[in-house]
Amino acid sequence: MSTITFYLISLGLVFGVVWGIHLMNKPQTAVKGNLLGALCILGSIILTMSYYGILDVQLLWISMVIGGLIGYIWSLWVKMIKMPQLVALLNGFGGCASSLVAYLILVGRSEVNGFSLIAAAMALAVGALTFSGSMIAAAKLNQWLNQRPIIVKNHSTINYLVLVFLIFLLFMIFLGGNSHRSLFTALVAITSLFIGVFFTIRVGGADMPITISLLNSLSGVAGAIAGLAIRDPLLVAIGGVVGASGLLLTQVMCRSMNRRISDILGGKTVITQLENDLNQSEISSEDLVYSKSNQQDEKGSKEENIDSILRSAQRIVIVPGYGMALSQAQHLVKELAEKLEGMGKEVKYAIHPVAGRMPGHMNVLLAEADVPYEQLCEMDDINPSFKETDVVLVVGANDVVNPAAATATGTPIYGMPILLVEEAKHIIVCNRDKNPGYSGVENPLYQREHVTMILGDACESLSKIMSCLDNNEGDLV
Repeated sequence: MSTITFYLISLGLVFGVVWGIHLMNKPQTAVKGNLLGALCILGSIILTMSYYGILDVQLLWISMVIGGLIGYIWSLWVKMIKMPQLVALLNGFGGCASSLVAYLILVGRSEVNGFSLIAAAMALAVGALTFSGSMIAAAKLNQWLNQRPIIVKNHSTINYLVLVFLIFLLFMIFLGGNSHRSLFTALVAITSLFIGVFFTIRVGGADMPITISLLNSLSGVAGAIAGLAIRDPLLVAIGGVVGASGLLLTQVMCRSMNRRISDILGGKTVITQLENDLNQSEISSEDLVYSKSNQQDEKGSKEENIDSILRSAQRIVIVPGYGMALSQAQHLVKELAEKLEGMGKEVKYAIHPVAGRMPGHMNVLLAEADVPYEQLCEMDDINPSFKETDVVLVVGANDVVNPAAATATGTPIYGMPILLVEEAKHIIVCNRDKNPGYSGVENPLYQREHVTMILGDACESLSKIMSCLDNNEGDLV
């Protein structure tokens, strides 16, 4: 195969990947887009093998079959509730693959030109830290590690010092000569793995969607740099697409949470850093009591006639949150929505961009329950309509509906755009308890006169509501 032919076919495959991403923008064509992207990646692998004359290497085909079978089994075995963990693992595997390619270039060749040497060293560093960071993220999401931030003394200082040491090692790979290259390569790999772990352990559950998006971007960057090292334009292009799209998504999510990526990387949004700085007297008691003591409302839950509230409503908005994911209540949410629609109600879903533990977490769970995508509304689209909404049903959401985000200066959620559910005529909150969300900021929404609390597991609370509608009973709380 000539080089020109290889480049032309590569260009077509890259265009296919980009077009597949474009098709995934719409639910009607998302499956086709995903399939197109996968087929283009498979075509890229076969094209590369053909160009380098290794199509007859049986071990490569065996490896591809084994990898394909593992991926297929995972697709059948992993439930939607575990999708964030799977995404984190896939990010890590991408980084690991790039770092292995870079490692082989650095230690497997005696003569490597300067450009390939620098590119391989950078790919090794980025790929290794992406791998270790993704493994920690997956462990946190699967609750093998504490989801709260894990911080050691002088955490940031240690991070900066290790980062400087990594940069020094990268220079030494380039300047140290062949005799010490293997040693410095191993040190770069170990140091990068440490940085990935040390960075990710201090990211809490609420910032995990941004972290996963960033790690996804880094996996693409690692692939692109590895492509530069081996002079493979196809790998450079596809890795660049993944890296750019992941970085763009990271920036969008940062704006949605009013976060700066530098703050998340530096651990500056962690609650424990704000605990001693917050002046309680400066915060209106009507808006917020910021405390980590998980204070309970003395008034208890209100006695409301849920049946009459829902039956008299015409416009109903459901707000899903991480609590719905934990309880796996998405199917009950869909069942309740269908019951309300059968009563002639208009039902929509309000989706906050960072609800859950990965980008699009709520969309994925509701899609599993076969909720029509047309009923899912983004925050900016639905916020103006809350004033005309009769009932908002909050299922396992807290910080994303916390009105203290507009008033509680100095707290992790201050300035974060939220769903303006407090403007609705009535709000029914199905949360496990009245404790603050991940941010540690108590939610003044629970004290509003037009709010009804149904405490407990989301599945049990939704079952009570449906039983109430069936039996015309209103005493739920």
